Amino acid sequence: MIDLIGNTPLVEIPSLSKLTGSKILLKCEHKNPGGSVKDRAALSMVKKAIADGRLKPGMTIVEGTAGNTGIGLALVGRALGYKALIVMPNNQAKEKERFIELFGAELKTVPPCPFKDENHFYHTARRIAEEEPEKYWWANQFENTDNGDAHFENTGPEIWQQTNGSLDAIVSVAGTGGTISGCSRFLKSKKPNLKSYLVDPDGSGLYNFFKSGEFKSHGSSMTEGIGIMRLTENFKQAEVDDAWTFPDQDVVTLAHALRDRDGIVLGSSAALNVIGAIRAAAEIGPGKTIVTFWCDGGERSLSKLYNEEFLTEKGLDSNKETLEALVDRLK
Repeated sequence: MIDLIGNTPLVEIPSLSKLTGSKILLKCEHKNPGGSVKDRAALSMVKKAIADGRLKPGMTIVEGTAGNTGIGLALVGRALGYKALIVMPNNQAKEKERFIELFGAELKTVPPCPFKDENHFYHTARRIAEEEPEKYWWANQFENTDNGDAHFENTGPEIWQQTNGSLDAIVSVAGTGGTISGCSRFLKSKKPNLKSYLVDPDGSGLYNFFKSGEFKSHGSSMTEGIGIMRLTENFKQAEVDDAWTFPDQDVVTLAHALRDRDGIVLGSSAALNVIGAIRAAAEIGPGKTIVTFWCDGGERSLSKLYNEEFLTEKGLDSNKETLEALVDRLK
């Protein structure tokens, strides 16, 4: 199973390439066997922990996650003979909880709370590992730079090879910062004038940190697993040229429009990535090639992004704006 991780295809988004005048490409990370980009980080962290003796036979992998890294660790762990205990906030999409259990991991859910609270899912996972270090290995995806190195060693080189080095920008959200860190470092080492853009949801502090050096948040977002209020070791290594933030309504508009226009069904993180790619196309001008990430598929957003009842409760409208109007406004 682990040999299926990586070497994902690139696909062009026809409607957006036409509307922006630039080639908009999606790196199809939902094609990984666990269904998300986080399979790469999981594989890198686990293999390197085994190699240096931190993860020993009979130990259980423990991690705090919004879902996708937990699925990846459950998959990689089982394939290599390890059990996994996944700690998640209990307000995430129920689809992710089911996937974690489907892949054979034990699931522990905790109430959502600020990072400074000791009951936060991150601290809960850390505490479990610290209390029984002979039994548990804590993956620590936020601070474990084996995460970002997965993308420096694999994802970035794949993009370079698939585009024959002919790309002008990458766009990525950040949850731990691993994807944008590894890819930006590798691709800028090959092409220093390549642009790297961060996209941040409302309620996250990374955008404000990039602009002002302070973590400040405004509002909230339905997106899961992205946006952070602290500087992680992975994100510290990212080479970012600019950052943008967009509201949930844009995510809803874009996701529903691409499903109807192109048959592309994105998760909420991936939809935010594509909005960033549209903005990047306006920023660097027509005739360019922009790569962003199809982090996970829309099946993990069924209960939220593609649920009209949920959207109505949140004051969101899947038919509020046409794709053409969205692109024009982002220009």
